[in-house]
Amino acid sequence: MPLPQEPTRPLTPTKSSKAGTKADKELLLKAVLCVFIGLGVLVSPYFITSPGMQGIVAQSSLVGWFALVLGIGFGVAYARRVLRPRP
Repeated sequence: MPLPQEPTRPLTPTKSSKAGTKADKELLLKAVLCVFIGLGVLVSPYFITSPGMQGIVAQSSLVGWFALVLGIGFGVAYARRVLRPRP
């Protein structure tokens, strides 16, 4: 059985490659939002004037660290997707 002939026209972008770029953009958006939320939770106790509210937000620093680490993880996943060699 002979092999099929080599394609003569260049490959055109398909819906799946467009969906891949959309998924990449959404992953980048998640990364940026998580980093902003994490930094906001971690830094906001220094700018809040009410001592009661400042204590409440300071006690939720674990949530801020989690969001920050999650955002960095999403950023690394985005970088790996973008920098991978394309076929």
